[in-house]
Amino acid sequence: MRGAIFEEFGQPLEIRNLPDPTPHNDGVVIQVKANGICRSDWHGWIGHDGDVHLPHVPGHELAGVVSAVGKDVRLWSEGDRVTLPFACGCGSCEQCVSGNQQVCDDYFQPGFTAWGSFAEFVAIRYADTNLVRLPESLDFVEAASLGCRFITSFRAVAAQGRVAPGEWVVVYGCGGIGLSAVMIANAMGGQVIGVDVSDEALALARSLGAAITLNARSESYLIEAIKEITKGGAHVSIDALGSNETCHNSVMSLRKRGRHVQVGVMADEHKETALPMGWVMFNELELIGSHGMQAHAFGPMLEMITSGKLQPGKMIGKTVSLEESLDVLQSMGEAPPTGVVVIDQF
Repeated sequence: MRGAIFEEFGQPLEIRNLPDPTPHNDGVVIQVKANGICRSDWHGWIGHDGDVHLPHVPGHELAGVVSAVGKDVRLWSEGDRVTLPFACGCGSCEQCVSGNQQVCDDYFQPGFTAWGSFAEFVAIRYADTNLVRLPESLDFVEAASLGCRFITSFRAVAAQGRVAPGEWVVVYGCGGIGLSAVMIANAMGGQVIGVDVSDEALALARSLGAAITLNARSESYLIEAIKEITKGGAHVSIDALGSNETCHNSVMSLRKRGRHVQVGVMADEHKETALPMGWVMFNELELIGSHGMQAHAFGPMLEMITSGKLQPGKMIGKTVSLEESLDVLQSMGEAPPTGVVVIDQF
């Protein structure tokens, strides 16, 4: 198969002919029809994720067709159109038994714990626990755009943030995760404020449902502006970027008893961020983490997509070939693209 591979962290990827994968007894091989390019892939390439072992093929936002099935798989057959969460549960640990496969104690993650989907084929473990059947009306490119960003945002907004109609929701960072959160929160009746440093990203946020957008570079008193707009602070604030500044601002943007959801990855120098815990305590704020979404929880999101209430395809900026994907991935640290970029030519 053709795939993109790197042998050293932070060094250029190459397209090579690689061995075709075979399915584990509990797994499948998927012919990749489309694959999103995510900032998490960039973190793995740089070396921020300890699960990545060299040499490595990145990629975890995939949609495709089952091409081979392990002998212990019961629910899936060759030819099935599928996608999956980026963090796959083993199906048997304490977390999985409780339905929380997104925080599995022995998780499998394509593109991190194993070779990923910047390739024509990818092997997936624990297929019966993790595969999701795609509606016929959902094409592969749009399905791949759900990837880790859209599904992560759906759970962050709906399950963790518990956004209710009429509530003010502030989204810090209008990249893939943030734009997804804007669309989802708006669809759930929230009044959304998008915050970013890019006017282009903010324009896209407005087109996806943000009632108000603020440029953090030009807004001298950002927190004060949010509290004035919301008459006391947001009910829910989401750090969709993952930095010391956005995390701190997200917490400080909340009204009393508000909910901060950390969904952006805190990596490198942002791993150990200081938070105003006195402010948290006196105002009874909730600090909530959100990591992916379980395969069994996809149903409500897919129903909203097939009904047209959610339109993730609007966030797709462009599609590229596998060769073109290398520059997109390697430049994400300095110049993340506006909108989601999806590989659809392998």
